[in-house]
This record gives sequence, structure tokens and C-alpha cells, in this order.
Amino acid sequence: MTVNVFAAAKRLATRSGWTLTNLEMQKILYLAHMFYLGRTGGQPLVAGEFEAWDYGPVHPTLYHKIKIYGSEPVGNVFHSIPDIPDGPEASIIDEAYDGLGKIGASRLVKVTHRIRGAWAKHSKAGERRCKMPNADIMQECIDLDSENDGD
Repeated sequence: MTVNVFAAAKRLATRSGWTLTNLEMQKILYLAHMFYLGRTGGQPLVAGEFEAWDYGPVHPTLYHKIKIYGSEPVGNVFHSIPDIPDGPEASIIDEAYDGLGKIGASRLVKVTHRIRGAWAKHSKAGERRCKMPNADIMQECIDLDSENDGD
């Protein structure tokens, strides 16, 4: 089931104790979306599209909702957004936060800027609005799984 991007962000923020910045939230949510696409054979985790911006994948709808926080932790602007019920969507968000929530913004940027990843395929220096198709995001997950199988 595809979930509302604000509900996914609310779950991430709650799990972090409201310590995540916009940049961290964007990257962790992108990676959760990527893993979900890979595990479900292409079913998106969140509605809407990610775009390739200078500092990595960004969900513009979420960005515009939380940009008021700048580089500070995002506050609770999701009061009226219902919680995601327990299930595979909630689990993948929790898993992404547990694995990535404490690595910091600069490492998250590095992780999402893989040379052959979806961001690199669609990024154009200084441009926003470079759509990242879910098929390319899913392929990045498949490629990562293949690389990890070789370890």
C-alpha cells in the first residue's frame, strides 16, 4: 500500500524523537522508498515522485512542507496527519531509521549519491525538478543487492 509522504515523514520524525533535519529525513525516506520498491517488485512506499537535487534525492511535496526548519530538526507540522498502521510500510520506515538515522547528513548524502544510482542518472548540476523514475530507483536497489551478494 502506498502511504502519504507526510505520514511517512511523521513516523520517521517520531521514531527519531524529532531530531532529524529536512536533509536527513529526505535521504532516509528515499532509501526506505528504494528498499520498499525492491522488496515489493516496484510498489512505491510513498505517493509522489522523488527528484534529483544538488544534495541528493528530494521529495518536493515534503520539502516544501518542512523547509521552514532550514538545517534545524523538523518540528511537528504533522499534527493532523494520521499515523501509518503497523505493517510492511511502517516496518520499512522503522528499519531505515534504525539503520541510517544516526549516521549524519554528510554520510546520507554520500550513500544517496552512488555513481550508478538513480540520483546520479538524473542529476543535473544546479537544476531541480529532475524526476527520478521509480523504475530507476528500484534498479538501484537491485544493483545494491547484487553487489552485496558478491561480498
